[in-house]
Amino acid sequence: MTLAVLKSRSLIGIQAPVVRVEVHLTSGLPCFTIVGLADAEVKESRERVRAAIQSSGFAFPCGRLTVNLSPADLPKESGRFDLPIALGVLLASGQIEMPELMVRYDDTAYKPTLANWVFAGELSLSGVLVPIAGAVSIALAVARDDQHACLVLPSQSADMAARVPGVQIYKALSLIDVVRHLTGAEQLPHATPKESLAPTLNDHCLSEVKGQLFAKRALEIAAAGGHSLLMSGSPGVGKSMLASRLPGILPDLTEAESLEVASIAAFSATNHHFVWGARPYRCPHHCSSASAILGGGARPQPGEVTLAHKGVLFLDEVPEFDRRVIEGLREPLEAKEVCISRARHRVTYPADFQLIAAMNPCPCGWRDHPEKHCSCRPEHIDRYQKHLSGPFLDRIDIKINVGEIDHSWLNLPAGEPSSSVRVRVTRARNIQLSRQGCANYEMNSSSLDKYCQMDLEAKKLLAKTVQAMRLSARSIQKIRKVSRTCADLDGADLIAVSHLGEAIQLRHKH
Repeated sequence: MTLAVLKSRSLIGIQAPVVRVEVHLTSGLPCFTIVGLADAEVKESRERVRAAIQSSGFAFPCGRLTVNLSPADLPKESGRFDLPIALGVLLASGQIEMPELMVRYDDTAYKPTLANWVFAGELSLSGVLVPIAGAVSIALAVARDDQHACLVLPSQSADMAARVPGVQIYKALSLIDVVRHLTGAEQLPHATPKESLAPTLNDHCLSEVKGQLFAKRALEIAAAGGHSLLMSGSPGVGKSMLASRLPGILPDLTEAESLEVASIAAFSATNHHFVWGARPYRCPHHCSSASAILGGGARPQPGEVTLAHKGVLFLDEVPEFDRRVIEGLREPLEAKEVCISRARHRVTYPADFQLIAAMNPCPCGWRDHPEKHCSCRPEHIDRYQKHLSGPFLDRIDIKINVGEIDHSWLNLPAGEPSSSVRVRVTRARNIQLSRQGCANYEMNSSSLDKYCQMDLEAKKLLAKTVQAMRLSARSIQKIRKVSRTCADLDGADLIAVSHLGEAIQLRHKH
């Protein structure tokens, strides 16, 4: 044939729209052209495909070769189109013929045509397939669009994507392996889920934090309801240590959440630190740019708020972050997503993260310390604290002071292990999911009115607090959500005055 049409997938955010790869060969002066809004990485496929075909023992055809990546208005990037382009060249030049292939689904036999196959893979010059970014997103899109589709991916990428249900995934090591499969000479192996062990809780166990009972209680409440937390305290009191223990007391990810996290982690083709089912824990340095935290670039890439999706984003020394970074967190904290707009791109990334922030009480860190002297002038302290704006602080559910540790802390016994706290947190989270279908931090106004019922004494306390502290509407809603979490940890149906009092105490630093 002189025309071959294959299917592949592009990536726009975490979405993977269909790309039709059309390869046309005709007589004329030797020419290899790629059209269809392809960026530099895609256009460089010409050299990779030429070398891979020759290295695999085939002849690169002489003539006018045109590759069209359709639709033409969809941006194409990366080298994932190498494999379908190479196969298209071989089909168009008549060097391979693909017979009918039998693929069994359940107890019925189904005969897919070339239109039922999706190919994605970058080729090395030797014809070996290398891992690609976004394999899980591609598999999710293929499974959603066509239950009879067969997806061919590089071996390492296929093992990760194999956890996606409802799609046949084959893993290939090289171009010649794919050719042998399509011609019926040799069968490609099915991809199997890559097994990986979740990190043990003892790696960062809460029992290692001695003392700090108030701070550990706040951490447990934050974990149970998914609430954001701001800790203030002098250097060395354990703020970073507490934050690093939060993932160990959070409930397990569901299978759907694990797929979401994996699809984001798969943006890196060689993510060696990703563990299936583990909640992300991101701790960017305070010199990070707004694009690094929120996402951006000429081709918008996910930032830390997206890489921490369904996990924890820890901002240590949060007042030292750029003002634009801090203010840019306001929308993701509320909307649980971040929208990045460019002249030719508009991408929405998920950003359902749990924010944990830490700060010192002043620039030197020793304000109100019982033994050390603070050298900061009042205007410096005021400027430091005002780096966190009112609208940003208003979006934080829990704000606490982490107290100084006593000299006898070395003699204190080990604290409660993460495994025990995790049982209570999981039980409280299950109560929330069975009651309103979401964690407490996600409740909207109607859910708050329905599920945050208080007894008479709690209602009186809330009215007095609103009047005395002149709370904003958002602050009132935050207090109601945290008090609901306190009640869930106690297994109470109604919010009692003790639950509301604890929520108020956790809302305002002393």
